[in-house]
Amino acid sequence: MSAPFVRTAPSPTGYLHIGNARSLMFNWLFARRHGGRFLLRYDDTDLARSKPEFAEAIAEDLAWLGVVPDASIRQSERIALYDVAAGKLRAAGRLYPCYESADELDRKRKRQLARGLPPVYDRAALKLTAEDRARLEAEGRKAHWRFLLDWEEIGWNDLVRGPSHVDCASLSDPVLVREDGTYPYTLPSVVDDLDIGITHVIRGEDHVTNTAVQIQIMQALGGALPAFGHHNLLTTASGEGLSKRLGHLSLRGLREAGIESLAVAALAVLTGSSDAVRPVSSLDELAGLVDLAHVSRAPARFDEHELETLSARTLHQLDFAAVEDRLRQLGIPASEPFWLAVRGNLARLAEAREWWQVVEGPVETLVADAAFAATAASLLPAEPFDQTTWKSWTQAVAAATGAKGKALFMPLRQALTGRDHGPELAALLPLIGREKALKRLKGERA
Repeated sequence: MSAPFVRTAPSPTGYLHIGNARSLMFNWLFARRHGGRFLLRYDDTDLARSKPEFAEAIAEDLAWLGVVPDASIRQSERIALYDVAAGKLRAAGRLYPCYESADELDRKRKRQLARGLPPVYDRAALKLTAEDRARLEAEGRKAHWRFLLDWEEIGWNDLVRGPSHVDCASLSDPVLVREDGTYPYTLPSVVDDLDIGITHVIRGEDHVTNTAVQIQIMQALGGALPAFGHHNLLTTASGEGLSKRLGHLSLRGLREAGIESLAVAALAVLTGSSDAVRPVSSLDELAGLVDLAHVSRAPARFDEHELETLSARTLHQLDFAAVEDRLRQLGIPASEPFWLAVRGNLARLAEAREWWQVVEGPVETLVADAAFAATAASLLPAEPFDQTTWKSWTQAVAAATGAKGKALFMPLRQALTGRDHGPELAALLPLIGREKALKRLKGERA
């Protein structure tokens, strides 16, 4: 395979959610796996709904996921290209003007459904004479323009679904130009893919029918066809579709909740495939796992609880270099020994602050048996401490007091950390140090 050029094309009309991340990550990981390029295209021709703050949020979400586009474009800055393409289609007789209002079209669809017919546009506008069009325009009507589909079967070898086909005789001629001269999704998408040289279009299976239409438009414009792949969609655990209305599942919401971006990326693309969902340590590792041929045709059910678990598991295996800057941003000038000591007990990275406080102090100690604590303090070895200090010390305390099991370990944990659970004390004790440990064993705040 030659180096692919892929794209993601979000509309800046709301925040991206994990379902959007699925298609986005499939594209970016595909390009990364095959040494290709990745384009970010803002589909912002809907000027009324597109907002700068949503465009900024999209860029932030990509950066959080670790996705760096090779280029980015905005469709709102490329209208002249779409005008040229529309003119070419009109000249070829493939765009024709229609004058029905939205209400008239709705009534037509309802009549067809009532008669048991598919709600396909009846091409009534093709029967209008020049005089008819002039009369309608004199009445103040403005034309919207439909693409005249060839009623034929369009087929392609789908990267996910294998041999695929759509009978275009079952489809309405799509509107490519609105009454006000603006463009819905279809024509700008085709023009951009052709103009920029997109080689692979990877998107959700809800676009399968669109693909047949877009292939015809590409052919009418004389362009080379890209390869197409249509993956299954993420749904909620109950089978409902995801949407921008589910704010807590937006990438921004997940980021603010402390979910690991690698977990979001892994769950987004591994759910609904033959590859088991698992934590990964890098996007390169994830790129090596993702194979479009392994994506299932069945819906991919997204479980929020699974994401929570995967996020924690991802955190537990990250090395210090991957989190050092993030810890500093949390105000934790931590070291690798600290990270290795606490990471296995974290559900969120921010929880590391609690354990940094335990290490650095001061800590409100819990000393229920002063005599036991005094004996333990008297047996605490001299520094330097290492990973073996905890074992040798507790063995000495056990021999002196007769305590064992929970009766031995819990009072020491409570005195040293002020808590009855947490990371292994073999790793924490060297970080706490002898001076603070002695003060805490005496019941002092240190």
